[in-house]
Amino acid sequence: MKPNKLRQLLNEGKPTFGTHVITPWPGMIELIGNSGAFDYIEYVGEYSSFSLELLDNIGRAIELFPEMSSMMKVEEQTRGFIAQRAIDSGIQNVLFTDCRSAEDVKECIRLVRSETPEAGGVHGCGMRRSVGYVLSGGSKEWTESLDNVVIAIMIEKKGAMENLEEILSVEGVDMVQFGPSDYSVSVGMPGQGGHEKIQNDHRRMIETALKMGVHPRAEIGSFEQAQRYLDMGVRHFCIGWDIATIFSWCKKQKEGIDKIMESII
Repeated sequence: MKPNKLRQLLNEGKPTFGTHVITPWPGMIELIGNSGAFDYIEYVGEYSSFSLELLDNIGRAIELFPEMSSMMKVEEQTRGFIAQRAIDSGIQNVLFTDCRSAEDVKECIRLVRSETPEAGGVHGCGMRRSVGYVLSGGSKEWTESLDNVVIAIMIEKKGAMENLEEILSVEGVDMVQFGPSDYSVSVGMPGQGGHEKIQNDHRRMIETALKMGVHPRAEIGSFEQAQRYLDMGVRHFCIGWDIATIFSWCKKQKEGIDKIMESII
């Protein structure tokens, strides 16, 4: 089974850099992997359309790059089914959305871990591609791989901030990330993710996570935006979105085309 690069880096206390993919095409995984730029790719399943066959193909593409890991962002509804099938496809780590309490977080962790007495999970054996279909299912190696799944939690609801320290105390939480858009809605300030109050809560989440020994991760559009988070102590980043990169490129071309046309009209 493929070593989990993201888990290795966390265990070694090293910074990590990922990027987001929303386009459900394994070729996009290969393009990013060939760049050698990132430690892992987060497939943003919450915002994408996918099939179980597609998840297998993403898992296959990731395995072309031994020095790169993977993560899937999983939505609230059917989170157990999606998380388990993603892991069994070869996507090694999970970002859970929409948690509001420590009990929600404990359930997410339970869904990932194996049903050994030590792990206390409910993820059962399956003849799926992560174990070579018939090679390692139910093995010690398989249970250890589930123990090594990096579990990240979105802090994006009013309840999550109200219960932040309790959530951060849950054993098995590796990373947390603030979600200003959802959070602004949940506190009655829709569309104001950049508001001072929302950003102050973001800072408080980062400071509390660092104090309690949980890794805060920041989503940024480019590496130039990292410094303010580095100054806060953040060492983990997910940088850019494939569809946002395409949109920005198109907008830039439109601006250039308009200038060209002005000079000849």
